[in-house]
This record gives sequence, structure tokens and C-alpha cells, in this order.
Amino acid sequence: MYKGDKIMTEIIDNGPEPTVANIETATIENTNYRTTMWTGKNLQLTLMSIEPGHDIGLEVHDTHDQFLRIEQGLATVSMGPSQNQLRTWQASASDAVFVPAGMWHNLACNDGVPLKVYSIYAPPQHAHGTVHVTQAEAEAAERAHQ
Repeated sequence: MYKGDKIMTEIIDNGPEPTVANIETATIENTNYRTTMWTGKNLQLTLMSIEPGHDIGLEVHDTHDQFLRIEQGLATVSMGPSQNQLRTWQASASDAVFVPAGMWHNLACNDGVPLKVYSIYAPPQHAHGTVHVTQAEAEAAERAHQ
């Protein structure tokens, strides 16, 4: 990752500064459940590592569109207009998932290796610099935020 003309080895949230990064490498090397990598005024990039047998949890973002790209692993993707009307797909490395605002969705890791995903939110979903090492930490932070 580059900030200005300096190579960055640590994943930190450089937004809203201009940034150039190898997103595939950053995603695969990320070991945190969630790390914000870039947060701007209207867009945010987060990296996720979901452990085998785990998922992100069924959720909906009423005001946010979301783009997810799988860089490693196998996933079951569930999406639908309500919690009871979900369609499922199988997805793997190089697949993209587009989640419109108001759509219920979940990604579950169905592989023996962590599911490595990057996610783009428009507008940003998490506070600048957010790092959740574990899913439990992320869920606790979301409960506290509500």
C-alpha cells in the first residue's frame, strides 16, 4: 500500500487521503474479523476474515449499498427482501456480491480456511480506523453503538 510515495506495510485507515493499494494482498493478509482500510466522505473499504464455520450474521443496511469481493475461501451467500425470503448462492475466490440498500444478507464460510473478503460501503458504515480483531468484539461494538 502506498501513501504519497511511501510504501506502507501495516494496514491502517488512510482515508480520506489519496491511497494506492494492492487490495488482494491486503485482504488475504488481514487476520482481523474487520479492519477499515479506507474511509472517505461517501465510501469505505473494510477487510474481513471470517473463520471456518462462522458467518457475518444476517443483517440489513437500510441506507447503504454494499459490494463484497471474495479473495479466498468458499461462501454461502444469502440475500432477500426479508429475513424469511432469502435466496442462496455459492461463491468463491474472485466472485463479487452486490447488496442493495434494504436487502437482508449473510455470508457464511464453508471452507477449511478463513473466508477473506473486502467490502465497500457507500456511504461509510463503520467509524474511521475501526479494527475488530474478533467477531465477538465486532458484535459487542455494534450493540454498544445501537
